[in-house]
Amino acid sequence: MLKAQNITVSLGKSEILHDVSFEAKPAQLTAIVGPNGSGKTTLLRAMTGDAEYSGTVELNGHDIKTARAWELASERAVLPQATPLAFPFTVLEVVRLGLNSGVTADKGGLVMRALRRVGLAGFEGRFYQELSGGEQQRVQLARVLSQVWEPVTDDTPRWLFLDEPVSALDIGHQLQVMQIAKDYADAGGGVVAVMHDLNLTAMFADSIALISEGRVLRQAAPEAVLQDELLSRAYQCSVRVNTPPADGTYLLPHAASFAAE
Repeated sequence: MLKAQNITVSLGKSEILHDVSFEAKPAQLTAIVGPNGSGKTTLLRAMTGDAEYSGTVELNGHDIKTARAWELASERAVLPQATPLAFPFTVLEVVRLGLNSGVTADKGGLVMRALRRVGLAGFEGRFYQELSGGEQQRVQLARVLSQVWEPVTDDTPRWLFLDEPVSALDIGHQLQVMQIAKDYADAGGGVVAVMHDLNLTAMFADSIALISEGRVLRQAAPEAVLQDELLSRAYQCSVRVNTPPADGTYLLPHAASFAAE
């Protein structure tokens, strides 16, 4: 399990997260949603050890502050919002960075399997900088998948931390990436994803944490979080949750209106 308790993060004189508690279970996709600037990415960065925080974060029963870097790297992989590269690496070289045996290892074709999984078979020889933003995002997903390819090893779940994994993608590739994440969770791994699209979140998430102004308003099953009043309060606009006749949920800003202060 991933368990964060009493997490507070400050940047300069500003407190970004205020005594936040959060948990995620293996074999589930847990989404973190909320408006811009609410603290979603900051919480994710705290839980991956990339931001200083007070409080405790435990991954699979051990405190990440005392865990060694290689131990964490063997149990979780992190996909940030953007990963700029200054040097002309090929796609193959970028994905190989996710292998714990070094950049020259291939682990029996794992790099090519990861590229096929994200729909980029045949891209291995291309330079990363020549790709579109969406293609680069999927290359980075292949990299983190390579790092923790098996969702469970020695009865221990492994984890994917994804920060807005579909932000640069068209609808087809959004569904592809979300299905990859869901499949990873269904196979026993844990997935924590910062999301903006509430419709995709409703389709794929097993649990949702709604954050506003640095605090978790509610973390629960999707039907308990995707509520008109709660979402309207968090996003400061009128939101109505609609359920179509077929299975699934979709959300729209009611009357598409926004009242400026």
